[in-house]
Amino acid sequence: MQSMPRRRAVAAFLLSAAFALGALGAAALAPPAFAETPLTVGTAHATADAELPATIGVELGIFKKHGLDIKLADLGGDARVIQGMTAGSIDIGVGGGSGMALIVKGAPMIAVCEDSATQPYFAIAVPYDSPLKKLSDLKGKKIGITRENSTTDWLARQLAKSQGWPADGITLVALGGEPSSAAAALRSHLVDADIGGTMDFAPMEEQKAVRVMASVSEYVGKVASGILYASNHIVQTNPDAVRAYVAGWLETTHYMATHKAETVKIEAALTHAAPEVVAKQYDIDEGMFTDDCAFDAESLEVLRQSFVDLKILPTAPDMSKLYTTEFLPKKK
Repeated sequence: MQSMPRRRAVAAFLLSAAFALGALGAAALAPPAFAETPLTVGTAHATADAELPATIGVELGIFKKHGLDIKLADLGGDARVIQGMTAGSIDIGVGGGSGMALIVKGAPMIAVCEDSATQPYFAIAVPYDSPLKKLSDLKGKKIGITRENSTTDWLARQLAKSQGWPADGITLVALGGEPSSAAAALRSHLVDADIGGTMDFAPMEEQKAVRVMASVSEYVGKVASGILYASNHIVQTNPDAVRAYVAGWLETTHYMATHKAETVKIEAALTHAAPEVVAKQYDIDEGMFTDDCAFDAESLEVLRQSFVDLKILPTAPDMSKLYTTEFLPKKK
């Protein structure tokens, strides 16, 4: 027969073993702690109006909430985003609609979200003392653009088309991409008008050097101006990560639309622009982002034709082969 101390020692051992087994059981039943999925996101221009959500979503921790560990890379142009995807270093690309044309040429990616269908960040400006008041007054005039076959070139040609003018109804003058070059051309009346960034014209207008006549959205209408792309590799290997990114993007743009003060503060810090300037741009961009990333037939058709107009492609492509709706939020 065991002594009392012996029985107590055995009981203590059995009790400790029971606790250990219970702890192991609880650990087995507890949900595992998942690490955040790393995702490399390349932007064509990180501070461009249509691309800011990529950075703001990271700043606010929204993408992290969706289980993503985002590494951002500002690549300085759509072409470099596509180069990154081709090299396998970029998972998600944030850029313009023109990138869809390069899918036709073999870029290993697919469009997964139409994030903006307007271009309020482009406008037409005239010299401050110009007698020209409305778009129809520009017939037969010289209009400044950045360069041939650029977005501003296409916007100028769309103006002529919208007004029913022939191709030679306006004369296009390439001024380069620097706002200072456009300002000088307008002040010296080298051109009668210029197509450029709305906010680039803002300080010039305050100095009474130029006057903004109209936003290009007044005559272009819908166009798939902002697109999210996913590399074929990430689509095939981790489609849930793509789905999470689209969900995080939409949560970010919805936040931006309903939190002006907070958004302006973050944008001002990112762009190093004065808060009052950012607040003005915020108002200009209001309503720019789509609510659900859905691809709009009208804006896709305008974009499709632009590929031919800008000589990116010899013929208009079948747009349905260039995007997928697989990663869009399910409609209730």
